[in-house]
Amino acid sequence: MPDTDTDTDTDTDMARAVQGLENSSSTVRLRAALAVGTVPDPRFIDKIIERCAVEPEFYVREMLTWALTRHPSSMTVPKLVDELRSARAQARSQALHTLSKIGDRCAWPAITRALLTDADDEVARSAWRAAVVLVPEGEEPELAAVLSTQLGRGGRETQLSLSRALTALGNVIMPILRAAMTDPDPRVRAHAIATERLLRDPDSGFELAVEQAKRIVALGGTGEEG
Repeated sequence: MPDTDTDTDTDTDMARAVQGLENSSSTVRLRAALAVGTVPDPRFIDKIIERCAVEPEFYVREMLTWALTRHPSSMTVPKLVDELRSARAQARSQALHTLSKIGDRCAWPAITRALLTDADDEVARSAWRAAVVLVPEGEEPELAAVLSTQLGRGGRETQLSLSRALTALGNVIMPILRAAMTDPDPRVRAHAIATERLLRDPDSGFELAVEQAKRIVALGGTGEEG
């Protein structure tokens, strides 16, 4: 016969861990996130996802993401896809981040143009990272075309995220980058040049590529050699 007392104790421990996700102490929340990932229980998937949308601490959010990856993707992915329609930016961003970690390509249709061009930088950056992980073979050029519309956007971190996403797609981005190098907007031209240099020489570093690109744009060049 099953040990009902043990089952009850386990349920009590898990319920206590889930309660801990809302504790005022980030250390307690971190331990709770570790607990719900160590002993995965589908009953708590909704609660973990709900917490991802509001958790203020980065390292706790990372543990919550890890906890979700420990559950069956058939249970987590549909719920995460639902979160992509949330009005809360952090809910969208964290769902995208978690989908990129799970890596289940059945989520690809949910990575829409609206998310890839989301007005919130963190949501857009998470969408770019998820897209390059989930994109089906053969659809990279179409993805690159959408990503290229974001060239010149934001500050250094946002631009670096986009460059990394584009270079992860490989040489399919070259025609798009060449076109962007002649864009009327100098920020777009500089970002395209920096991304192309990063693709050719990943070890050069983004900062150096950006500074070189700025000089080229200032001199009226496009960065194309020969």
